[in-house]
Amino acid sequence: MDSLNRMAVELVDEALDFADELNVAAYELDSGATVVDFGVDADGGLEAGLLLAEIQTAGLATVQTRMGRVDGTPTPHVELTTDHPGIALLGSQKAGWELDLDGFAGLGSGPARALVGEEREYQALGYYDEFDLTVLCVESATLPGDAVAEHVAERANVNAQAVYLPTTALGSTAGSVTAAARAAELAVFRLFELGYDPENVKSVAGSAPVAPVSYDETEAMGRTNDALAYGGEVHLTVSEEFDRFDELPSSAADEYGRPFADVFADAEYDFYELDEGVFAPAAVTVDVLDGPTYALGETREDLLAESFDYR
Repeated sequence: MDSLNRMAVELVDEALDFADELNVAAYELDSGATVVDFGVDADGGLEAGLLLAEIQTAGLATVQTRMGRVDGTPTPHVELTTDHPGIALLGSQKAGWELDLDGFAGLGSGPARALVGEEREYQALGYYDEFDLTVLCVESATLPGDAVAEHVAERANVNAQAVYLPTTALGSTAGSVTAAARAAELAVFRLFELGYDPENVKSVAGSAPVAPVSYDETEAMGRTNDALAYGGEVHLTVSEEFDRFDELPSSAADEYGRPFADVFADAEYDFYELDEGVFAPAAVTVDVLDGPTYALGETREDLLAESFDYR
């Protein structure tokens, strides 16, 4: 496998070349690091969100939009497919890097994580990246500064001027798009947490509706998670049986049926207090090669329409 960071940097270069067309903005920090604003102060948009999702998966996934319906209402959906689910989704797209320093708060996803390689996923995948440039995609309501760039550079063992930080707020169009692109990742990560070898997941396709934008980050958190838990659909092709496939869809969680905003509030907005089962797609099909096919869960358009405030 080629370097995830090299492939992601090529996509960041594309964003820089077409910044005006994508409605994104680039800034060079004093440290020499580059911040690309996909949806904090910049407008961004659907196309910017699609490219950002490609960057998050280091170019190993095909990401596109389609039109669908939620409770009869025309709504854009994001579809993501990959034949490299372990590396693309767990090794890159997963938001596994918590950023909390000097008053800045955000979540990091993307291939910079593979240069650090401390998460359990990399041991399971047997993959660790080496490259002299790196990309960490940041989800935050504010743009990162030099403290974040230098922190990433130190942990990834690169120079600060070699750090690229594509950034979007969850409460933006690009934020809603990249959240919808995570349906497949949630299913693969859930399998991994249940004890399934991610190397046995051979391909995956996922889809979820794009939640209406709210500039309130807490409301955006509720809508985007409901889009996945009640509208996300995933198809997995796997090579081995497993006795816990039935725990994959969101319906397996005790909190199923409640708006995520309420669940999050009850946990006092602490992700670590939440049942991991709430972070799952609504409907999952598991196709075991030369074996049975499991159809699990279902979408709930009524709950989505309520969350999206459709009238």
